[in-house]
Amino acid sequence: MQHIIAMGGGGFSMEPDNLALDRYIVAQTAKSHPKVCFLSQASGEARDYIINFYNAFNKLECQASHLSLFNPHTADLEGFLLSQDLIYVGGGNTKSMLALWREWGLPAILRRAGEQGIILAGISAGSICWFEQGLTDSIPGILTVLPCLGFLAGSCTPHYDGEVNRRPSFKSYVANGDIMPGYAFDDGAAGHFVDGNLAACVSSRPNAKGYHVDSHDSQAVETMLETRYLG
Repeated sequence: MQHIIAMGGGGFSMEPDNLALDRYIVAQTAKSHPKVCFLSQASGEARDYIINFYNAFNKLECQASHLSLFNPHTADLEGFLLSQDLIYVGGGNTKSMLALWREWGLPAILRRAGEQGIILAGISAGSICWFEQGLTDSIPGILTVLPCLGFLAGSCTPHYDGEVNRRPSFKSYVANGDIMPGYAFDDGAAGHFVDGNLAACVSSRPNAKGYHVDSHDSQAVETMLETRYLG
C-alpha cells in the first residue's frame, strides 16, 4: 500500500520537545529500527536542519541518513532511496525543491518508492509536494498556486492556523476555482493517506485540526476532519 503523511507543521523542526508526529510516522514502518532518509532540498540543505533531523530520529531509534543533491554520496540515487523504510521531506521553498528534484529524476524514484510501500512523509513543502497542487509562499510576499507531484489528488496547504493569510487565501482560491478543492492542516496536524485516500488525521497539539475545503456556488465550504490527538 502507498502511505503518504502530510504535516501542516510541527515535528522535530517546529516542536523539538514534542516528537509525537514524528513518532507516529516512524510507527507506520512497523519496524523497530527503520531506515529513514531526510530530503532537505527545500531549505537549501541547511546544515542545522539536517543536524536537528539526526538528533530527533536517533532518539526515535532509527537508522537515520540524508541525501544531498549538491554533494551526493552516491551515483545510485534510486538504489539508495529504494532501500529506505521512510523518506521524510523537510520544509522550505517548494518551487525550488521540485525544480531540483526534477533535474535529478527524483519524482519517478519517489513514485516508485511509494508504490513499493516505503512511507513518504514531510512537513510544509514536504507535505504539499505530494498533491496535484499546493499553496506556497515560495515567491516572497505572496501565496501562489504551485503544480506539484500529483501522487495525491487535489490540493493542500500547510500552516492553516499558523500564518495569518493561509486560511483566507486558500478559501478564496478554492471558491474562485483558482486551486482545486483540497486539504488544509494546522501546525501540529497531519493527514495520513493510504492508497490515495485519507485514512486518518492526527495531531501533536490538542487544538490542531485538519480540514477539507471545497467549493459550492462560488463559496468555500470548510469541513473539519475528525482529528486524533496523539498526546
